[in-house]
Amino acid sequence: MTKKILLSVFLLPAVMTFAQQYGGMWIPTELNEKEMKDLGMKISAKDIFNPQKASIKDAVVQFNGGCTAEIISPKGLLLTNHHCGYGQIQAHSTVQNDLLSNGFWAKNTEGELPNPGVTVDFIVDIKEVTNQILQGTDNLTEPELSKQIAKNIEIYKNSQKTEPYQSISVKSMYYGNKFYAYTIETYKDIRLVGAPPQSIGKFGSDTDNWVWPRHTGDFSMFRIYADKNNKPAEYSKENVPYVPKHFLPVSIKDKNENDFTFVFGFPGRTTEYLPAIAVEKIMKEIDPARIAVRDVALKTLDEKMRTDDATRIQYASKYASVANYWKKWIGEVEGLKKSNAVEKKVMYEGSLVAKNHEIKTTLDQLNKLYNDQAPYALNNAYYSETIRNAETLMLASLYYNFITSVEAGRMDEKSTAALKNRLTSFYKDYNAELDAKVTAKLLALYANKTDAQFLPAGFEKYKNEAQNIQTIEDASKNSIITGRSDVNGAFLSKDIEKAFSNQDKLIKTLKKDPVFQIYTAMRDAYMTKADPQFTSLQTKIDALQKTYMAQQMATDKDRKFFPDANSTMRVTYGKVKGSSPRDAVSYNYQTHLAGVMEKYVPGDYEFDVPKKLIDLYSKKDFGQYKDKTGDVPVGFTATNHTTGGNSGSPALDANGNLVGLNFDRQWEGTMSDINYDPRFSRNIMVDTKYILFIIDKFADSKWLINEMKIVK
Repeated sequence: MTKKILLSVFLLPAVMTFAQQYGGMWIPTELNEKEMKDLGMKISAKDIFNPQKASIKDAVVQFNGGCTAEIISPKGLLLTNHHCGYGQIQAHSTVQNDLLSNGFWAKNTEGELPNPGVTVDFIVDIKEVTNQILQGTDNLTEPELSKQIAKNIEIYKNSQKTEPYQSISVKSMYYGNKFYAYTIETYKDIRLVGAPPQSIGKFGSDTDNWVWPRHTGDFSMFRIYADKNNKPAEYSKENVPYVPKHFLPVSIKDKNENDFTFVFGFPGRTTEYLPAIAVEKIMKEIDPARIAVRDVALKTLDEKMRTDDATRIQYASKYASVANYWKKWIGEVEGLKKSNAVEKKVMYEGSLVAKNHEIKTTLDQLNKLYNDQAPYALNNAYYSETIRNAETLMLASLYYNFITSVEAGRMDEKSTAALKNRLTSFYKDYNAELDAKVTAKLLALYANKTDAQFLPAGFEKYKNEAQNIQTIEDASKNSIITGRSDVNGAFLSKDIEKAFSNQDKLIKTLKKDPVFQIYTAMRDAYMTKADPQFTSLQTKIDALQKTYMAQQMATDKDRKFFPDANSTMRVTYGKVKGSSPRDAVSYNYQTHLAGVMEKYVPGDYEFDVPKKLIDLYSKKDFGQYKDKTGDVPVGFTATNHTTGGNSGSPALDANGNLVGLNFDRQWEGTMSDINYDPRFSRNIMVDTKYILFIIDKFADSKWLINEMKIVK
């Protein structure tokens, strides 16, 4: 290992504490209160999480299973990201009443819009249950180990007394070395209260996504409703606004660099403890494959969305979802290279082996397994991304699963109804002609990038993209799957019930469908030539990773370990801070409304600005929301360790007041899911001053401001 690499790893900025060398997403029952207070926190760990009395955790919820949100008023007012509420805003939008473009602000509670199926989950309690879950598992290997753990989890859950609206979720931590039980309360009546137009809530769109400096007002507002007893209930006009145990005061105090801040939320997935070989495969093979597939899909969709408003609305949410991780993976690859992540891992592994020689055996085995798995893992990446991003093939996969379930006798009335509902929703936002082009281009990419040993017989014919366009368009026009050809006298895209009226005929027609046959050829090849080998090797890798994780924790006594994110409640903390990610490039920690105006491009898809916002800026009508510069702060960065799922998470100050809304990470640090580097890793937050400024001055919704407790 060279001196150059040694220097790049160990010469970290002096202002960074050792505590943040590796980042941290901490279980809220296991916070290091002393460390947090040393960094500037004024409250106690019990103020953050306390199952016995009201605490900050009672104001933090998981929003609709994927994002985070927080309660900011005694009337159940909920704040989350605009992109977290995007699907709901889109669902209420039409070409005639385009809430995405125009925004939406209820004038009172009667004007708030219901959102069937949307939920918020409160965490009531967290308990470590490792001993109970691992009971009787000594010396067991897969698959018996998983079966015994699943059995123990069910025994534990059945032993707990819960209310009808509560559930118990048991989660594995540290790759199965520990287990925690979460008591959850779910509320199901969630109504849209307000959302800025996407020219504010999505300002900068895909160009600025994962980028700093940022000027996006990425927020939307909902309200939780409950029954007359303040308990969870299905939607009803009789329901009333939920009264929370705790809500967050909203601070409009100025921020200063090095102010303490912490983020409370539900981070989705990280892999901080992988061996060097795994990181190298992600950086050089897996991420580039995923990027290549999504790059083709996005470019094809973008061409149509920019010229057709109906398509723009129809595909808005899906496009944003696909683009999100496409850009993240690009930044991740660059960040892993720039931070010398593989070299750092190799050095760390060497230090572990020096202390515990048994770890060398584990690492040697992991290296061999990852190298053996590499060709299958690459095919898995191309295959899964192609099916996911070619919606026509995704539809075919749904019908394939339907047929196999019917033939296996597993398709009951409930399952059939669920499938029909999913298909109805799918077709609503599906453009068969547009997706035929996407599918044609992705099939060409798959045929050219996939090793011949993994391709179906005769698949080489799809290598020519230009020829594919017409070939797949013809298949699409003659397909019942795409909804362009009928079955049982009906089109699946328009009349699901009639199309399903003769199930035997439907299945026979599906099996002859040209799109279905393309999908089944791809699937059969993948499932016989790649998936068994990939899965078998992954099972062995997972078992060894559990061993390696335990060895790391037992050997490295100086390091404080936190479990990888798995969509459970976590706390991360750090300081408000800018960064210097590249030579001669320095970023301030704060952006302002002036920056919005600097980026403004009239009529642009990404950088247009509402006239009213321009007028407010021109008049300097900022009210109490300006800071010491005389401008309205829009966003800020800090060293909090966040990931997907933290979208919408509250950013809190030393006293537990809301100061921002987490919505992104700085592009140079997106590799923090795998390798947190304190030099580059920054989370990006909307400033509460900007949020309140938009609600008050732009939306004229002071009635919402009046609900909140404002800290000045």
